[in-house]
Amino acid sequence: MNFSSFSKLPLLGILRGVKGFNIEPIAKICTSTGLQAIEITMNTEGAKELISQMKYFAQGNFSVGAGTVLTYKDLDAAIGAGAEFIVMPSLQVEVMRICVSQNIPVFPGAFTPTEIYKAWDLGATMVKVFPSSLLGPSYFKEIKGPLDSVKLLACGGVSEHTIAHYFSHGADAAAFGASVFKPEWLLAENYSAIEKSIQTLMQAYFVARK
Repeated sequence: MNFSSFSKLPLLGILRGVKGFNIEPIAKICTSTGLQAIEITMNTEGAKELISQMKYFAQGNFSVGAGTVLTYKDLDAAIGAGAEFIVMPSLQVEVMRICVSQNIPVFPGAFTPTEIYKAWDLGATMVKVFPSSLLGPSYFKEIKGPLDSVKLLACGGVSEHTIAHYFSHGADAAAFGASVFKPEWLLAENYSAIEKSIQTLMQAYFVARK
């Protein structure tokens, strides 16, 4: 994962339930919009093959990772498919330790201050605060008070209307999924709507960071 590029545009796309015919068009959208990172969740049917396809079509223009990694089996399949980073919905200690020992960027999920600090202390690249939507942006400000060195990824409730608040309250990155990659858009191959939605989210981010 090119973490330097991700740090300049810290937005992570999440693909769940995507189909093979979606991969190349989405890769083109990622490239055209400048999105630097996208994950395919391991509970998507055929995830291993889809990650490999996305890596092929990415042509190095953005990083491709695996999400919803819960077990060593998931991790092994993801790395075998070429995943460049690992994302988890919860803190799976053994998966974390393997990623850290092999210098694989890893974003474990956590929610409470205790979980968040433990994940960071174990070597997380960033800690995915999930689900962020439950407590909203203000929770990040509270967490960053005592844990100001911990890098936080907001996941849940991120939209063009909320993204500025997440970053102004302490989020270091933000993830988006079905709000942009809507199942009905993917099924209908409405890629123009997906591209416009990503562009709108990016514009809101850049305005927030000025």
